[in-house]
Amino acid sequence: MRAMVTVPCRLAFVPFLLAALTAQGDPSLLDAKRVGGGEFAAARFGPARWLDGAHYATLEPGADGATLELVRYDAVTGARSVLVGAARLARAGKQAIVVEDYAFAPDGARLLVFTESERVWRQNTRGEYYVLALDGSRPPARLGGDLSKGSLQFAKWSPDGSRVAYVSGNDLWVENAVTGARTRLTDQGSRTRIHGTFDWVYEEEFDCRDGFRWSPDGSAIAFWQLDCSGVGEFLMIDNLADRYARTLPVQYPKAGTTNSACRVGVVSAKGGAITWMQTPGDPRETYLPRMAWHPQGKELMVQWLPRAQNELRVLACDVATGAARVVHEEKDEAYVDVRDDFAWCDGGERFFWTSDTAFAQPGQKRWRQAGTIVWDTRGKQVLVTHLPLTAGFDVIEVAHVDLAREQLYVAASDHGARKGLRGVGIGATEGFNGPADGWHEHQVSPDGSLAIRTRSSFDVPPTIEVVRLPSGEVARTLVDNQALRARYAAVQKGRNEFFTVDLGGGVVLDGWAMYPAGFDPQKQWPTLFHVYGEPWSQTVKDTWSLGHHLFHRWLTQRGYLVMSLDARGTPAPKGRDWRKALYQQLGVVSTADWQTAVTKLRAQHAWMDPSRQAVWGWSGGGAMTLNLLFRCPDLFAAGMSVAPVTDIALYDTIYQERYCGDPRRVPEVYRECSPITHASNLQASLLLVHGTADDNVHYQNSERLVDALVRHGKRFEFLAYPNRSHSIHEGAGTRAHLYDALADFLQRRVPAGPR
Repeated sequence: MRAMVTVPCRLAFVPFLLAALTAQGDPSLLDAKRVGGGEFAAARFGPARWLDGAHYATLEPGADGATLELVRYDAVTGARSVLVGAARLARAGKQAIVVEDYAFAPDGARLLVFTESERVWRQNTRGEYYVLALDGSRPPARLGGDLSKGSLQFAKWSPDGSRVAYVSGNDLWVENAVTGARTRLTDQGSRTRIHGTFDWVYEEEFDCRDGFRWSPDGSAIAFWQLDCSGVGEFLMIDNLADRYARTLPVQYPKAGTTNSACRVGVVSAKGGAITWMQTPGDPRETYLPRMAWHPQGKELMVQWLPRAQNELRVLACDVATGAARVVHEEKDEAYVDVRDDFAWCDGGERFFWTSDTAFAQPGQKRWRQAGTIVWDTRGKQVLVTHLPLTAGFDVIEVAHVDLAREQLYVAASDHGARKGLRGVGIGATEGFNGPADGWHEHQVSPDGSLAIRTRSSFDVPPTIEVVRLPSGEVARTLVDNQALRARYAAVQKGRNEFFTVDLGGGVVLDGWAMYPAGFDPQKQWPTLFHVYGEPWSQTVKDTWSLGHHLFHRWLTQRGYLVMSLDARGTPAPKGRDWRKALYQQLGVVSTADWQTAVTKLRAQHAWMDPSRQAVWGWSGGGAMTLNLLFRCPDLFAAGMSVAPVTDIALYDTIYQERYCGDPRRVPEVYRECSPITHASNLQASLLLVHGTADDNVHYQNSERLVDALVRHGKRFEFLAYPNRSHSIHEGAGTRAHLYDALADFLQRRVPAGPR
């Protein structure tokens, strides 16, 4: 979740160039190939791991230029030493190990290396693991024995560093890091019975992948089990692999259908009987999205949600008996978000928590605030069970919490714009992390004294620095992206601006605009609006975001203004009521906001040509594009909808039911919130785009919309990308082709340039 900053960014005017010009031989001009390629990709840093309060580790190319070495840096001075050189990664008769991820053993004597990975849904989480002795006393040792090559997932050290636990074939294993002796902790792992990892919908919507946790003393492991039997299978069709199509089944619970049954178990690290936690409710009608061991090792913290997701309980589960008690509970008339910023305090006496409701005072605006909650009140006289730590502003992200040292760093705002880090309880309250504009992200050191800060702004590539906290003083620059800045500086640009639109009734939308070079306000110009409009993301952010931003910059060169708005329901720091405004009105409230905002903008700006206005979006933005075209048929002349959800009943249980309820109980909500219901109203030109191998928003969505539009006698254009996923990026030239197709449609339907 991210917040916005509405800070103007001004660039110099340069003469307007006609859209007919191309980028060939002119570094100032863009084209589809430059937009869809990697020419303007920013240099990255890391991934880095803090080793302590003063040093971090990262991967860098070795002397041979090919092998990645693990190196250690003094964060402030830059002093460098090699922890694992190329020689340590060599294997007899084989190519050296290519390090993709790594973890130090608790005693620092060995390293666990992940390599040869394969993609599982969105991320590469399956592959090979090796144990390396950092003193070079033995060659790299592969884990897994005779288990299938490349089948291991989420391997991690025991607290004493003697063993490694991992998942293979959807079962849990423990292996001695020295002898290689293995113990199987679960059996019957299969495609429909999953131990230690998750099904598609838990991974996609709860960000759950690694599904087990070592106990603090290493004697036991807690893990998730999912029983996916009965979950509907959606068949993906591959028409490219052979002359005969092959089907790829994906277990995908669509809204209102059967979910996997989920439960949490605890098993001895030596194997044996499993103790199942006695969480309330039908396991197919409840969710267990988060779990952690209590520091004393006798209980688990489990976050529990009913299927409606309008209540969250923090459960304390006895690992010996499975008995569960409620430690904390909160409810919402819409839905409650799972909390990722949980942290133990005072050795487990309290826990850190953020909430829209738990720390609220009567009469106050419902900001998300941070505080602590007492863990165990049994038999105790507790005067304060909820201790608030923040007040008067909306906490969007927690960067660091160490209450023993009185350190709390959060990204927060009191008026809708992200203010960077705030320090709470250490004397500083806001704006102490350097420049107030732009977008700042911090990776804070364990002791809170330093951070690796990435800062960028709307048209400025990122700079990565080591900064001191709480002052924000730059200690060392890690990446300045000067080459990219110079390359991008040569690109023809008009000015940018951030603005607001007051809709009345206390509703103010944030927006941005990108102008063509040489913009003349005395003439009329075509405008393309970029939309997302759902609770998962924002478009109005003062940050460098390369993909669509470069596409939009190209369109300004062709003679378009490009604008975007964030309507109610987007995850901005504007309070609980703003963020949850779309409950059971997905696509309804946001469409009304957009209609009012665009109408107001037209009234304010005579240069906006009402006959040449278009809208486009991807995924939820693709659905919003359809909503705007179908619900407000006179608002736009054209729209481009990429990978849209056209009927929300076709999307998954966790996401869709969170925001719209259960279609078995509120079918009228699903009818009204689905763009396809209003397809007969289409008057504008429409380009529909979808990848046929989209496992997230199924191609079925666009096929059903095509069927409806044909039935209603509506003309449209349709572009399908075979075997491309939701991101439509696979295959050489795919993104360039897509951006070119969008620009071509726009030019044909909403001609560029001033009039």
